[in-house]
Amino acid sequence: MEQGLSWRCRDRTIRMGMRPLVMGILNVTPDSFSDGGRFQTVEAAVQRGLTMADEGADVVDIGGESTRPGAVAVSAAEECVRVVPVVRALAEAFSGRPEAPLISVDTRKAMVAEQALEAGARIINDVTALAGDPKMPALARRSGAGIVLMHMRGEPATMQQDPRYGDVVGEVVGWLTARMVAMEKAGLSVETIALDPGIGFGKTMEHNVKLIAGLRALGATGGRRGIPKKFYRENHGARRRCPDGG
Repeated sequence: MEQGLSWRCRDRTIRMGMRPLVMGILNVTPDSFSDGGRFQTVEAAVQRGLTMADEGADVVDIGGESTRPGAVAVSAAEECVRVVPVVRALAEAFSGRPEAPLISVDTRKAMVAEQALEAGARIINDVTALAGDPKMPALARRSGAGIVLMHMRGEPATMQQDPRYGDVVGEVVGWLTARMVAMEKAGLSVETIALDPGIGFGKTMEHNVKLIAGLRALGATGGRRGIPKKFYRENHGARRRCPDGG
């Protein structure tokens, strides 16, 4: 990563370039791949978030709906019940700590994102790249939240059913480029946007390996499409997530 780059997330800015940044994944779900069922109470989830902060997390990403392969969607109301109290409690716990992690909400629903932002989140991490809910782009623009646009082929329930690409790196770059341009036209600043190639989301192991090997090419492609190369380098370097996405 280059020095001097940044990711703007409401009233906070994450500086890039000095070291890799770490996103801690905190799933308040019964069925997620990595930690489903372990942090379903507010108390357990908050304690885990505090532990992540102590261990050096730059962002704590809270998700109330699993997006693992084969996952079934839950209602926005249920997702809010799971997520919002944890966001609020962690925001209160982090209050007054300038170096505390930023709180991210992992959701594809505008209602959940809005309530989480009101409770103290600063980032919207959307596996549909703000395409799954028509209200998401306007919410992102109004709030000034940091945004993660992720590539996913299909839906979580079906995305691993024989995914195919002619050129996985080129196709993912093209799709992410189109989404970022669309979000710019919707009024979002590029300084608020991070890009995620979506490792494990509608990809085979071979696709995942090619995407990881092609991260430098992803950054170079940005400049040829009229988007600063540094934007891709910055945001691909700043993003880490579980293979199942929650």
